[in-house]
Amino acid sequence: MSRLYPLLNEAIRSGEPAALATLIEGGPVGSKLLVRSGADPEGDLGHPGLNRVVARAARAELEQGLTGIRHYGPEGQARQDEVAVFIEAFAPPPRMLIFGAVDFTAALVRVAKVLGYHVSVCDARRVFATRNRFPSADEVLNEWPDELLARVGPTLGPRDAVCVLTHDHKFDVPAVTGALATRVGYLGCMGSRRTHAKRVELLRSEGVTEADLGRVMAPIGLDIGSRTPEETAVAICAEIIALRTGRKAPSLRDGDGPIHD
Repeated sequence: MSRLYPLLNEAIRSGEPAALATLIEGGPVGSKLLVRSGADPEGDLGHPGLNRVVARAARAELEQGLTGIRHYGPEGQARQDEVAVFIEAFAPPPRMLIFGAVDFTAALVRVAKVLGYHVSVCDARRVFATRNRFPSADEVLNEWPDELLARVGPTLGPRDAVCVLTHDHKFDVPAVTGALATRVGYLGCMGSRRTHAKRVELLRSEGVTEADLGRVMAPIGLDIGSRTPEETAVAICAEIIALRTGRKAPSLRDGDGPIHD
C-alpha cells in the first residue's frame, strides 16, 4: 500500500492529474486505489469489479476537479450503499487562455487568478503582449491563436476556459475555430452584437456548424450592467461559474438589446 504514496507524490509534483480512492466503509477499510492519467490503476479495494467502477468514477472526478464519497455494492454494483469509497482528486489548476492583449485583459487575468486559474495571455502582436503589461499572468505568449490551440488544445477539458477579447476577425476567427476543436468547457467572445453577427458569418464560411456555434458565449459575460474592465472581468468569470455549475443566469448572449445602457 505504501508504494502508492511515492507514485502519488510524483504525480502531484509533476502536475499530472491523479486521484486516490480509499475504502472507508463496508470492506477492507483503508485499502486504496491510485488512478493517474494515462496509466493503469495501482492498488486494490478488495474486488476487481469494485476496482473497475471506482477507477472509472475517479477519472470522472478528475475531469471535474472534484473530491467526494461514492457508494457501491461489494463488487462495485451501482445503486447500492454497502461500500463507501472516498475519492480525493489531485487535479492541476484549470486553465484560462485569453486571446488578445487589450485593455480588458489585465483585469480578467487578475480576477481569474483569484479563482485559481492558470492564465495564459496570447497575442501575435509582440508590442502589446508583454510581461510588463500582464505581470499577473502565468505566461504571456506571442503566437497566433490556432498555433497555440494546436499545441495545447488536446489538454483542455470541461474545467478550462477560452476567452477571445480581440475584436479583430483575423485573430478571433482562428481562435474560435481552434477552441471548438477542443473539449474546453467555456468559450466566450467579446464584441458588440453586430461584431458577433459578422463573426458568425465568417465562422459559418469556415464550416462551423450551428451546434458548435451554440457553444460560443457572445457577447461575453453576464448581463449585469458592467462597464469598466474590472466589472467586465467579474461578469465573464461569473458566467464561467454559472455555466460550469449549471445555474441559470442572465447572459448577454441571450438578450437582444444593447450591451450597455
